[in-house]
Amino acid sequence: MVRGPLMAAFVWLLAACASGGGRKPAPPALVDPEDVAAAQARQSTREAWLRGRREWGFEARVAVSQAGKGGSGRLDWHQRGAQYTASLSAPVTRQSWRLSVDDGGARLDGLEGGPRQGEDADRLLREATGWDIPVRTLSDWARGLSDQGAPEYGPEGQLQALRQAGWDIHYTEWMPAAGEQPAMPRRIEAERGQARVRLVVDRWDLGVDP
Repeated sequence: MVRGPLMAAFVWLLAACASGGGRKPAPPALVDPEDVAAAQARQSTREAWLRGRREWGFEARVAVSQAGKGGSGRLDWHQRGAQYTASLSAPVTRQSWRLSVDDGGARLDGLEGGPRQGEDADRLLREATGWDIPVRTLSDWARGLSDQGAPEYGPEGQLQALRQAGWDIHYTEWMPAAGEQPAMPRRIEAERGQARVRLVVDRWDLGVDP
């Protein structure tokens, strides 16, 4: 396995994760049937709009921790249909990696010893880095799409939590709607067992002028 260089580049995050103080308690989720129905209707509308955007992307800071070890970096995501490219950079080490996924499978560039390829992007990344990151579903989670999981809505009617494939996803901050663009997640935290992923989106590119 080619874990050493990438894991070394990520270890510096551990102190940053610890200093964050953890996730603040979420406000009570909506329980009144009428409020929940209204929130679901708004969510369905924004999901339909987002699924209509074939090409989109975002720029974010990502933090990962697992079994007491962690790392962080910059993540630039660009998607066109089912194909996507995720570029990850670690500022401290000035190293970068690129995960490309299309109909032919996944390819990870930037590793010592050359690129690695595989059919499963999650497995490829896990075997190469040791990190459990749900890259196959990250595009949906990042956009706040909930139709494949069990959603909960906060007092403002926005998606607050989602459970899917063993992961608990929490939306702790949203960017407000602007122009044609609907409200978009800004801070997302996901956890499964000892695996944690934190995403802070700095910029969305949805092909419109917000």
